[in-house]
Order: sequence, then structure tokens, then C-alpha cells
Amino acid sequence: MKILHFRQMHVAVLLSFIALMLDPSEVRPAEDEFEKAPILYSQSKPQNRVSVLQERLNQGEVEIPYSKTMGYLPALLKALEVPVESQVLVFSKTSLQMMRISPRKPRAIFFNDDVYVGYCQSGEVVEISVSDPLLGAVFYTLDQQEGETPAIIRRTENCLVCHSSSRMEGVPGHVIRSLYVESGGQPLMSAGGRTVDHATPIEDRWGGWYVTGTHGSQKHIGNLVIHGRNVVEPVDNSAGLNVVDLKYRIDPDYYPTMHSDIVALMVMEHQTLVHNRLTKANFETRQALAYDEFMNSALGEPDATTLESTTRRIQGVADRLVDSMLLVNEAKIVDPIRGTSGFAEIFATAGPRDSQGRSLRDLDLTTRMFKYPCSYLIYSPTFDSLPREVLDRVYQRLWDILSGAEQSEKYAHLGPEDRTAIVEILRETKQNLPEYWKQ
Repeated sequence: MKILHFRQMHVAVLLSFIALMLDPSEVRPAEDEFEKAPILYSQSKPQNRVSVLQERLNQGEVEIPYSKTMGYLPALLKALEVPVESQVLVFSKTSLQMMRISPRKPRAIFFNDDVYVGYCQSGEVVEISVSDPLLGAVFYTLDQQEGETPAIIRRTENCLVCHSSSRMEGVPGHVIRSLYVESGGQPLMSAGGRTVDHATPIEDRWGGWYVTGTHGSQKHIGNLVIHGRNVVEPVDNSAGLNVVDLKYRIDPDYYPTMHSDIVALMVMEHQTLVHNRLTKANFETRQALAYDEFMNSALGEPDATTLESTTRRIQGVADRLVDSMLLVNEAKIVDPIRGTSGFAEIFATAGPRDSQGRSLRDLDLTTRMFKYPCSYLIYSPTFDSLPREVLDRVYQRLWDILSGAEQSEKYAHLGPEDRTAIVEILRETKQNLPEYWKQ
């Protein structure tokens, strides 16, 4: 027990140092608002795909066989229905097992619509996070030492050091960054960096990441290792462009595939943004309503009284969520993009289709990411679990935009045909749409 306690303290101190090294603004406050009522993040019991798997493991309903080369990773991915084709590789030392990460031994991340799995070669644990319908991002580890019953352990304090910063809007979530990285895997913070989502220009993406795929004349800073401590502008990354496999960069025996698929990277960047916005909308609404209840009680007002500030708070987080779901300000693609792992094909087949065979998971990849720019996460349990007050606003805002009532420049990327197609797809495939959507 003493050894375990020391190790946990060591990890917490190490992660605090990492957060300070990356950006002082990322350090958590003494007590996050989401640790207080009504959220009670760490005290609340999660109910999600990962917690259900652990219950099934405990009851002997499922097994996760151990692999001599990759530990529990292959069986865990299968149990969580995470495709190996989603593999993306990051070689910057910016995560929990930083000492095991380098350009030769990158950290692999795999994901589906609600689960992210992190794996390091010879790592002590597999890292897992999941979008929980009520708690946002919930973090777990699975010890890579072979055991009779694998234990998936929830982690709060250690992970939240880096995963609840201002970059995630102050809620438990994820951040993807693009950084220049030297040959040992250390990020060159003095050269700058940026948070990445679907609005980030392609030329600024994927610093510190491997990227496999073709993208024509478009440049990026993936596959780039800086030799030395100085970044000389303009950076020549010609050798890192249109790379189709990584067989000469990583050891093929320790990874499920030889790819870090460009399409998977782009989808993950969009998905993490929407997941963070969903969590923010959930937490902010519940906190605002709890404040209303407190003030009504204190002032003797009727229970149903809603403060104007509460209405504004809910509208604000709803509108920001809608903008991320509709890919506002998406970076333009100028040449066709093609992945190498088969992720695009697997991703496109996973969602519902309407009677014309259309899906929100249909990819474009010639001028923009999706053929019909509305996030597939509208089908997720996390979306459906939003408090009614904010969900109503989200649906109304989506309808105003997609019906054409809202014609501001912000949504000019959605032409009339786009808006009509998205409405038609959702009418046939999305349950519990408001009645006014069906008229």
C-alpha cells in the first residue's frame, strides 16, 4: 500500500510539472466548480461503455486475453468496439507515460464515437477515457501486468491536472495540440504551438504527430522531427508530406498497424471539440439551474422563476455547441485527402442512413471533411442526455439555421442543398426530434 501511495503521488507531481511546462494557464484551480454540487464529478458513479465493461469483467461475462507483445490492448479494443484502423500516433512527450514516448516509440491513440484508448510501447498501463452522458470525459487505466481479472480503474485527480484546463473550457475533456518536437520527443515550447480542431488550417496541424495519407499540394508539419533545439523558419517538411506508411519510423512488432491515418486525425480533432462542448453545455446548464433554485429559495420567488442570467448562460453554451456541430469556420481543403488504414471506409459504414442512402458520416475530403456538415455525435447518448433546457435551445438553433431562417455569414458554408439534405437525413434517422422539425 505504501508503494502504491508513493507512486500515485509521484504521478500527480509529475503531471503537475507537465501542465506547468506546457502552459501556466492550464493549471487547475484549487477546487473545480464541477467538483461541487450539482455535478459532483469525482463523487458521482459513472455509467458508460467502460464502466459496463468492468462490471462484465467482474462478473465473468467477458474476458480480455493478454498479448505478449501489446498486453491487453488488442482484446480491450475489441471489447470496446474500437477499430484498430483508427490508430493515430503522437511522439511528443505530453501525456501520462511521457518517459516512454519518442519518435521511435510514439504513443498510439485509438477511438470510436465515445471511447479513446492510449497505448505506449512497454507502458505500465493502457489509458482510457470515455464520454460519459452525465460526467463528460471520465478517465481510467488498465494495468499492463498480466493478471487473473484485469482491473479497469477510474482516475480523477491525476488525469484532471491536464484534462480540465481552460483549453477544454474548464471541464473534463481532451485537447489536441500541434507542436514542434525534437529528436528525443521533447516539445519545443519556445517555437510556439496551437490547439487543433476542424478550424485549424491544415498547414498548422499535426506537429508532433505521425501522419499517413495523401493530400496533394497541401502542407502540414506532421512527421517532422527537429534536430537540435531551434526551429528555423521556413521549416522544410517536404520529406514528411504524402507519407503512406511508417515502416521505417516505428517498430512494426509493437503496433497493430503501420498507419497514423490522416482522416482519423481529422475526425478525432472534430470529435474532441464537440465532446468538450457537449460537456460544457451539460455542466453549465445544471449549474445555472441549481443557482436559480438557490436564488428563488433565498428570495422567496416561485420555483419556476428563471433568472435572465441563467437564460443567457444556457443560450451561450448551446450556440457554441451548435457552431461546433455545424463545423463553423472549418479549414478549407484544396486537394483531395485520402487515408491509408481503411478508417474512412469503416467510419462511413457505422452510422444510420436515410432512404436515399445518405448519412452524416459520409465523408467529402475534397473541399471539406463531411459531405453533409452536421456532426454525427447528434446520435450519441451524450447529446441525448443534455438537460432539456439546453437541448431545446440546441434543437431550435439547429432548426433556425437548417431551415434557412438564419442566414448570417457565419453559416454561409451551408448552402441550401446542404441544409435541406441534413434536415431530411435527420428526419429519417434521428429519434425524438421536436415536432416542428417534421412539419
